[in-house]
Amino acid sequence: MFDLVYPSDPAPLYPRPSIDRPGKQPFPKGEMLPLIEPNGLVYGQAPRAWCHGGSHALHPVVHLHIVDRMGNIYLQKRSRLKNLYPGYWDTAVGGHISYGEQVEEALFREAGEELGLTAFNPQFLKTYIFQTKRDNELIAVYAMVGHPDLHPDNPEVTEGRWWSVPQLEEAFGKGIITPNFEQEFSAIRDQLMALL
Repeated sequence: MFDLVYPSDPAPLYPRPSIDRPGKQPFPKGEMLPLIEPNGLVYGQAPRAWCHGGSHALHPVVHLHIVDRMGNIYLQKRSRLKNLYPGYWDTAVGGHISYGEQVEEALFREAGEELGLTAFNPQFLKTYIFQTKRDNELIAVYAMVGHPDLHPDNPEVTEGRWWSVPQLEEAFGKGIITPNFEQEFSAIRDQLMALL
């Protein structure tokens, strides 16, 4: 697991002024994300839209996998309003760490916002860097075992359901489940099942 190490003063804002963007930098609007080194050192802060706009600035994310004692995995269905993979099934909880937050603080916030889940014992599994053409994320992956009473929050999460491992594997590669979940689940499947 990584800890975020924030500077004593607020980190510089990005994007920085440049030849193409001279002058005073206006304060950005919207959710601010920490820009980090792979070891968790925070060197800047930037709006979420800039981080996802092809900047390739590394920023931290949390994921929570929920597995019950029968080995079923809970997935959320992404809202149709999402920019990326609308209507796809995805990790039970996933979200960005906001500037100023620590990793587990963001994990509990996201679980509460997305599923109404506030009391759980997260088990850390791994971290890895996930890169796409538009993104560069350092993902902290957690799991919990149980069958909690979950309440998906519209409009961000439209519904949730439990999937058996064979059901998941049958759906892989068919445009039903996000590619990120497919990749991550394949990497942590044995760790998840070892928690049972």
